[in-house]
Amino acid sequence: MARVDYFNDPKAPKANSIVPSVTAVALNEAGEILLIHKTDNNLWALPGGGVDLGESAPDAAVRETKEETGIDVKVTGLVGIYTNPAHVLAYDDGEVRQQFSICFRAQIIGGVLRTSSESKEVAFVHPSRLDELSIHPSMRMRIDHGLANRPEPYVG
Repeated sequence: MARVDYFNDPKAPKANSIVPSVTAVALNEAGEILLIHKTDNNLWALPGGGVDLGESAPDAAVRETKEETGIDVKVTGLVGIYTNPAHVLAYDDGEVRQQFSICFRAQIIGGVLRTSSESKEVAFVHPSRLDELSIHPSMRMRIDHGLANRPEPYVG
């Protein structure tokens, strides 16, 4: 399903849903960050997705990372909570979702890189190469916060 991200855009459609979602910041031993090239919006992003009923947010981050990248992780901390009501995602089925995302730190514990129906590319990217990629500003904020190792999680 295709989507359009609106970020602080006064012309954005009004949200009609909110779905808790998660992302994970996972670094390999070389300090490269695990990213996916998404099929729905053609942008690079952290692995992640919606929290299912009966599932904890950390478990969703582990599941989504595995589903989208083939990499096994364990959650080790909180990067931040991202709930900007001026960031909405408009899907082609008419849903307009207000952002509600929890970003976790994660440690890689196994797996092999692979793509999925949600990721046309999966890669470990050195932080010096991030400016070469198309990344949504809200996602870039999470990546930067995750790489900065902030002592306190971001809340906003």
